[in-house]
Amino acid sequence: MKSIKNHLMFILPLVAILLGAEFYLVFDRTTDSYAKGLKEGYSMLVVSKSPVSLDHLQSLNSQISSSEKIERQKIVTEIAKGVSKTNEKKILSALPHFYSLHLNEYVDIEKLETIKQDLEADDNIKKVETFGTAYSSSYKLFTFIKLSLKIFIVFMAVVSFFLIIKQMEIWKYAHRQRMQVMEIFGAPLMLRSGVLFKVAIIDALLATIFTSLFFLYLKFQWAAHSGIDIMMENKEELFKMTDIAVLLIVALFIVILAVYSVVFTTKGEEE
Repeated sequence: MKSIKNHLMFILPLVAILLGAEFYLVFDRTTDSYAKGLKEGYSMLVVSKSPVSLDHLQSLNSQISSSEKIERQKIVTEIAKGVSKTNEKKILSALPHFYSLHLNEYVDIEKLETIKQDLEADDNIKKVETFGTAYSSSYKLFTFIKLSLKIFIVFMAVVSFFLIIKQMEIWKYAHRQRMQVMEIFGAPLMLRSGVLFKVAIIDALLATIFTSLFFLYLKFQWAAHSGIDIMMENKEELFKMTDIAVLLIVALFIVILAVYSVVFTTKGEEE
């Protein structure tokens, strides 16, 4: 029972780190999909004196991916109701040209302002409307959520790592007699610590399995019935088989680092 408790005290903080790592991977993939949606849903309005081609717009700024001409006739029809055909034609000829532009990626506020300035530098372009207030609000919220999650994951990982170090010190104390006997017979330090590596690697494998099973459950059971649109639409992003390899590498790196930290710290104290 005590042995199981000791293993759990090591596995649980390791699982916490792996959960944080996987949540980051999931969040990164999901937000990439969300950012793609924001990019596709966003457009800026350009008003020009004469017709302008997409190639010319892209020569002003390469982040413009497409342009859509807004038919002026529809605008004239709305504002010139009851006006004679002759006057309607005059209004149409005096009216500038309108374009809806789309970007090739979801850019930050500074880049958006740069795009606006590049377009306005052209004499043919009269005005550029980026709808900056709405864009700024959604972008700041988007970046704040990403930053908050990163800070939380890093904080949780640091705390969990120190718990792993403490548990590793307990294991070293529990196996001290075996390690002392091996030391008497001249075994090198790393060989004497082999038992710590063995236990740590086994627990790293168990932590990886538990974390993978948890996210497989989220993907195939919880997400489908969660009622949360972003989860249901991005269910495939919740867990990928390649994530198992990533989690295992992270787990092995952490436990090996923990063993080295305990072994060499103790060695320094003994000397």
